[in-house]
Amino acid sequence: MKLKIDFDPDLVAMLQEEVRAGEKAVKAAMAEAGGDLKQAWRRQITGAGLGHRLPRTIRNRTYPQQGDSLDAAAFVWSNAPEIVSAHDQGVLIRSKAGFWLAIPLPAAGRGRSGARLTPAEWEKRRGLRLRFVYRRRGPSLLVADGRLSSRGLGVASRSKTGRGRATVPIFLLVPQVKLRKRLDLARDVEWVAGRVPGLVVERWERSRA
Repeated sequence: MKLKIDFDPDLVAMLQEEVRAGEKAVKAAMAEAGGDLKQAWRRQITGAGLGHRLPRTIRNRTYPQQGDSLDAAAFVWSNAPEIVSAHDQGVLIRSKAGFWLAIPLPAAGRGRSGARLTPAEWEKRRGLRLRFVYRRRGPSLLVADGRLSSRGLGVASRSKTGRGRATVPIFLLVPQVKLRKRLDLARDVEWVAGRVPGLVVERWERSRA
């Protein structure tokens, strides 16, 4: 005797369709969560006054890159992890050679694309020698014997009489710098992670509509 049972509707087909809907929902939810976290980190970095270039180093990607999966995941990272991590954790910065850290003052100006100049780069660009000035109290200095330009930059003096010449502080010299914590990236991670279950349910229900 053979027994054949037919289900109407087809339960196997229904379950397969539900799994496909779940895979799409999870993939879409993780893509949205990754995008939200990327934007949240970018806003936080900009709001901390760290410029407009560093936020653009934040990237995100959803896996698998092709197709859908119940195990889909979002990956958010920075192309400048050392800098972002330093502002997220707060670190003590020392010179690699064990000497001084040179912090440029406004009179030092900037290099290409707004980059900070090192003392060697500054001397090459300005054609002036820097002179070390030790201070018992407070940071020591690297100064230039020249003048301040109309833009407040230390430049060579063209005066033959000595008029307008000045000793211009160009760099502060310190043994170490404590970089204060300016970011809280984990806060945004927790916020986005808490939204993921709701996003999955929302996408799943949307796929049934």
